[in-house]
Amino acid sequence: MGCGGSAPAEAVSAPPASNGAGNPIKAGSASESRNVDQILERAKAEEEGKIKMLLLGAGESGKSTIFKQMRLLYGTERSDDDLRMYGVVARSNIVVAVRKLCSHIRNLGLEEELDRESRENEELEEGDHSSMTCRQAYDELMAYLVDNTATASAQDPMADMGGKKDWVGQSPRAGLAANNDAKQFLAHHESIRILWQSNTMKQVWAKRSAVNIIDSHKDYLNDISRIASPDYRPTTQDVLIARVRTTQVVMEKYRIDNIDFEMYDVGGQRSERRKWIDCFDQVTAVIFVAALSEYDQTLAEAKRTNRMVEALELFRSVCNNRAFSNTSIMLFLNKKDIFAEKIL
Repeated sequence: MGCGGSAPAEAVSAPPASNGAGNPIKAGSASESRNVDQILERAKAEEEGKIKMLLLGAGESGKSTIFKQMRLLYGTERSDDDLRMYGVVARSNIVVAVRKLCSHIRNLGLEEELDRESRENEELEEGDHSSMTCRQAYDELMAYLVDNTATASAQDPMADMGGKKDWVGQSPRAGLAANNDAKQFLAHHESIRILWQSNTMKQVWAKRSAVNIIDSHKDYLNDISRIASPDYRPTTQDVLIARVRTTQVVMEKYRIDNIDFEMYDVGGQRSERRKWIDCFDQVTAVIFVAALSEYDQTLAEAKRTNRMVEALELFRSVCNNRAFSNTSIMLFLNKKDIFAEKIL
């Protein structure tokens, strides 16, 4: 058998690498993949080093106040827009408190007491020397703020400001109801001041727990003239005690001693608690806030339920929740000063 001669073999290049789907891998993609992996590793390390804190507790226990104090200590300063919103809220909070107090005067049958005090002040020429008595102030507030039976238009809020522009004005962020209440405050702030300074109102304030008035709003009521001024800018204390119902999960980020913190504030009312579960993942610590001063108050959403009993039941359920089996839980007993004032 003869063998035919073979020609010299030509150099054959290896086929390009494939990613398994028939698509060639581009040069440099391996290094890009390593970069992505490194970025993911760094992000994972940062996430693991972050401290996530969750504020829990019943409604009006003081969670949002603690949340605001943390921002005051470690966060950014409030903008003018923020301050204008809190200015509207402060004025609205006063009107809400006055509505409850005026209704409580009627429920307690103290209207005759107002008449007697008004007559005594006129006879002795003591007390407030304005043209309005405490009974007249009460009647005006009942007509405009409680019963809505007033037939005359309310005074123009700008009339007492001498045409000077009100710095706070209105804030869309505060909501329609709060802005309307703030207008009512400016129109009737003198009546509010006169009634608040009466001896009858001191009796009503001592029994405020029956109508669930926020205790710290006494600071607002003691400073009506400043809050009604066109130059009014909310102070730090005004911001801290402003009551805005939390209806969504709010988060703030802080960096303290080179450690990243995330703090979450949630609504405490029963209708808001279903949203809590969205915040349970990878929580480092839970701060449960309970107000000591609420031992004699009932829930706004359940008038027959004592607030302290509700806080105890809620704290028990949080401690027994499997999502927090490896989570630190801290109990923060709030409003100690108001508690001491009530029992002493």
